[in-house]
Amino acid sequence: MEKIDFIMTWVDGADPEWLKEKAKYDGTTITTANSEVRYRDWDNLQYWFRSVEKYAPWVNKIHFVTWGHVPAWLDTNNPKINIVKHSDFIPEEYLPTFSSHTIELNLHRIEGLAEQFVYFNDDIFLNAPVKPEDFFKDGLPCDTAAQNCIYFGKDSAGFFHGADIVVINSHFNKKAVIKKNWKKWLNPKNGLNNVAKTILLYPWPWFPGMYFQHVSTSYLKSTFNTVWEKEFDILNETCLHKFRKTGDVNQWVMKFWQLAAGKFNVRPDDFARCYHVKKSTYKRMLRDLRHGTHPMICINDNARTFHFEAKKKQVNAIFNRRLPEQSSFELYDAGAQDKPENQDEN
Repeated sequence: MEKIDFIMTWVDGADPEWLKEKAKYDGTTITTANSEVRYRDWDNLQYWFRSVEKYAPWVNKIHFVTWGHVPAWLDTNNPKINIVKHSDFIPEEYLPTFSSHTIELNLHRIEGLAEQFVYFNDDIFLNAPVKPEDFFKDGLPCDTAAQNCIYFGKDSAGFFHGADIVVINSHFNKKAVIKKNWKKWLNPKNGLNNVAKTILLYPWPWFPGMYFQHVSTSYLKSTFNTVWEKEFDILNETCLHKFRKTGDVNQWVMKFWQLAAGKFNVRPDDFARCYHVKKSTYKRMLRDLRHGTHPMICINDNARTFHFEAKKKQVNAIFNRRLPEQSSFELYDAGAQDKPENQDEN
């Protein structure tokens, strides 16, 4: 079996040195995409490591990407962990950076990274046992493919999505892509709603957008090399921005490139689910977290997350109930302060 690495990016938004460094740069054009919501901590990173050890013990290496800080409880001598500072892999001309886009677009430069890797944000957790074949099969990434329309709403990622699709439409003929790999694009595993959208949008001669789940993506390192070679100017311009900015591309351009190139195998849409922590989905998210309904979930914090501290306490109590045992990645039990309490989680 080919090696599969995981990458996790993390920032300690309360680190005074990091805050001091961030304050040196002009933030007057920062939107909520760069606000404190993006940096506040749910204090549940230890459960990410516990879930990986329990549900994906086959992983080759975890590359833990950080500005320079690491949690006090993390065992950096664990042979499966590679601590990677931004300065270790991001070209000097892009540093320092406070943009997730710059970090993500340069992940392929991490020394020793396997050709096959899965990229995690710190709000995406394994929620049940998973197999290598859930992420890569026959040397190709596993993903869900569908056409979609881009939502350009306030505080949305639509502008980044749009910039990514500009790149894709510059290099691929949409109809030719789908005709060549129609068994993948029209596979029922993508979900019937997604298949229907792909069919309904087929008459348009270009990609109006692509479906994305806001969960971890399986990547080939060679895809990053190809896109950097083909589209250096726009990737370079994005990486020169200290903060996320309208007009940037992001890591989805790599995901969409793999889909357009046919370099993927279909993974069922219900393998993963993203929950925005808001009133309409919160209880459903708690049920999923308690029962492991989907093998992967994203607990997506945003500006509409109200009563943050109460929700954090409740979510972490469930994590501790499901993953109470300290992992080999912990020097001490980092979840001890989150022992379950009698709370209404229904």
